[in-house]
Amino acid sequence: MNNTEMILKSDFILSFGTFFEDNQEIKKSVLTSIENNRSKFVYMFPIDNVSLKPFYTQFIKYEVGSEEGICALLLDTFVKNCDEKTKEYINNLDLGYISAESSAGEEEFAEAFETSNDAKSKILIIGNDIKNHQRVENIIKLLALIKKYTDFNLVVLDDELSKRIYSCSDFNLDEIEELKSFNGTLVYKLIGENSDKLLASKTFSNIAKVLDGDKIYINFKDEKIMKILKVDDSLTGTIAILKVENSDDILNGYRYKQVKIEKVEI
Repeated sequence: MNNTEMILKSDFILSFGTFFEDNQEIKKSVLTSIENNRSKFVYMFPIDNVSLKPFYTQFIKYEVGSEEGICALLLDTFVKNCDEKTKEYINNLDLGYISAESSAGEEEFAEAFETSNDAKSKILIIGNDIKNHQRVENIIKLLALIKKYTDFNLVVLDDELSKRIYSCSDFNLDEIEELKSFNGTLVYKLIGENSDKLLASKTFSNIAKVLDGDKIYINFKDEKIMKILKVDDSLTGTIAILKVENSDDILNGYRYKQVKIEKVEI
């Protein structure tokens, strides 16, 4: 059964690490499942998606960079029967720290668990945002354990990541000691058609001290990209969206970058 078929047969969908706008086929399958099966949909992401708002049952917003912590919270929430080693790892998790640093409350996960209780076919969609995360090795182990000890069917949107999760047999988990924080102005690289605009919220515009329509430089390490700032009223927070044709275009690696915005002086 392929990814689309699994989603269409599900009645509980939990998504993690994908904005969906660069995978319209999967997005369409999720919405069809909601329409046909009345599926419950828990959407987890650092950016709210206005096009999904009418459809999701619950939105869990987490901090950029905290994906490892989110996986640990999923493990704690949904794994109820497991071996002693995994049980000990779960019992030793500092849930207060993880919840605080990821800005995702334990009560939000408890609500998601309650929503899933009556579901007959559960899907966990894992986006490719985590592929280049600096803690991807431990994230893969956490997701492999969720696959092993829960009744979730995993839909992994990146083929390489999928193979690594499904073939994972090393469950020697690292402790979650420090979740890296991303402060200031951030960009999220959305794969699709290239655009000359950087889509941003009014909050982002204010913090960066630039206006709608301004020509700007996006500065990241030794890279400098010129774009036009476009204030999008559907966006909130300090994460702007940078549309590029493929993941290797610019700002390689993890799809979120902490950047400095500079107005182009004419």
